Amino acid sequence: MSLEQPQASGIKVGIAPDSWGVWNAEDPLQPPPGQYLREAAAAGYSYTELGPYGYLGTDAGQLSGQLEEHGLTLTGGTSFTSLHLGGAELDRAWGEISLVAQLITDLGARHLIVIPELWVRGEGGAVEGRRGYSAEEWDNFCTGHDELGRRLLEDYGVHQQFHSHADSPIGTRQDIDRLLDNTDARYLNLCLDTGHFAYYLGDNVKLMTERPDRIGYLHLKQVDPELIAQILKDDIDFATAVQMGIMVEPPFGVPDFALVLQAAANLDREIFAIVEQDMYPLKSMDQPLPIAQRTFNHISSCTSRIRVAAR
Repeated sequence: MSLEQPQASGIKVGIAPDSWGVWNAEDPLQPPPGQYLREAAAAGYSYTELGPYGYLGTDAGQLSGQLEEHGLTLTGGTSFTSLHLGGAELDRAWGEISLVAQLITDLGARHLIVIPELWVRGEGGAVEGRRGYSAEEWDNFCTGHDELGRRLLEDYGVHQQFHSHADSPIGTRQDIDRLLDNTDARYLNLCLDTGHFAYYLGDNVKLMTERPDRIGYLHLKQVDPELIAQILKDDIDFATAVQMGIMVEPPFGVPDFALVLQAAANLDREIFAIVEQDMYPLKSMDQPLPIAQRTFNHISSCTSRIRVAAR
């Protein structure tokens, strides 16, 4: 790529298949993987996530060649968990998670983004069951994620980065603090998704400032600050909210990327900042590229203004 990469004090900016409307390993509503890889590189990015396991393929040798062809480096993969259910659930899930861990390790990546199971909604859209965990489920959840993180680190050298999510029991600042206060920093830190945290009115910069040692990875995403009020008031499910345009192209939403990237630079260590803009399903297959290019340019303008404190 001839495009100048955003540079700022250890921040490595990349993008994910999510920004091309990719939510599933196979789906006719999604662009094919070749289009994603080609266009992610054309938009200026040099780092990418794996996306849903299977979307980019599961053959490490073949995928390595495809990434190299497009000048892309893999940063990590993603898994969903239901560890509030107890130890047996970790043993069941480990078979699937270890496949992702092995693939990303073979490709040189060292981060696994872990997302909690989302709420179940009935046909009418109402949440079925409780929205949060009981005390016992919280204990299972925290203990299970510590054990998962230990296995990932000891078996694969992979770091667990926990991703709070809309329509899940872990979404607010209170939820995240409870998780961090009851887990081991050796085995679990945050993939702070700025959009999902802002979805529940979280202050991203404040969290990064107050819990700097637990920020291990970033997803850069913005929400429409006016639409989110309607989403929360009417209890609209996340998938519908995405179709309504809750995740917006920067700089038209919150949080301000310039402030987030400055806070990331203040961490004074290497960190991946991966662009995501949920927009499933796409309006057209040519929708993502120009958005990704404009986002790249916006982030470049933000990083060029970052002030690095003297040490």
